[in-house]
Amino acid sequence: MARPVAEGPDDGTPPLLTRDGHGGATLTLNRPRHLNRLHREDLLALQQHIKVLAADDSLRVVVLTGTGRAFCAGFNLQELAEADAGSADPRLFEHTVDALEQLPVPTIARLNGGVFGGATDLALACDFRVGVQGMELRMPAARLGLHYYASGLSRYVSRLGLSAAKRLFLLAETLPADELLRIGYLDVLVPPDQLDTAVESIATPLRGNAPLALRGMKCSLNELAHGQADDDRLRQREDRCAQSADLQEGLAALAQKRPARFSGR
Repeated sequence: MARPVAEGPDDGTPPLLTRDGHGGATLTLNRPRHLNRLHREDLLALQQHIKVLAADDSLRVVVLTGTGRAFCAGFNLQELAEADAGSADPRLFEHTVDALEQLPVPTIARLNGGVFGGATDLALACDFRVGVQGMELRMPAARLGLHYYASGLSRYVSRLGLSAAKRLFLLAETLPADELLRIGYLDVLVPPDQLDTAVESIATPLRGNAPLALRGMKCSLNELAHGQADDDRLRQREDRCAQSADLQEGLAALAQKRPARFSGR
């Protein structure tokens, strides 16, 4: 995957989108001076990047990461009370995270450091999370008097279970990396110098597997997790794969004992 840019001396820029030329893209949060906290312009940039990626049929995998010593400090709280419903989307953060979850291709959160506030949900919206030893997580909504938005609560419960969700939201505990791995928030935990290798070990099979099957099953699995599955939609995706050139190629490759060359059709 494309490597994040180096930490700079200023407050950075809105999130960056880079491509690796092999079906992969990286979204990089780029305000290292303030632990990559998210401003409204950052969320709008993320939404635009996600829209571009969602329309790219050649895309196979997306990595979300941050610059500097933290993944993300969450939403800029100074802007929390400044939403003007007449000129901006008062649910901008929620809509951005939901859009990330709905990306049709698999996503990997490359957690290079601490994850705080709404960033915990941003990473949870990804399909896989790879973290580094020494990182920690905190969801301080209860300490701020904030009732978290519904889709985020649903994501926590569907991903981690009710007990873990209550622990994180109601107790507002700071959890270390080992505990994040134990409760299932992290899929992989590695030393910092092994982070890129661990991310690539997930990205490589995602690039190589059949795109139609990956996209269809990701969507179906998320719908099932949220209790939104529709049998007709699931059957349509199943039938599309059953009639695809990808399936014929996969079966031929298996019979010929060679790597499959999927076209996404």
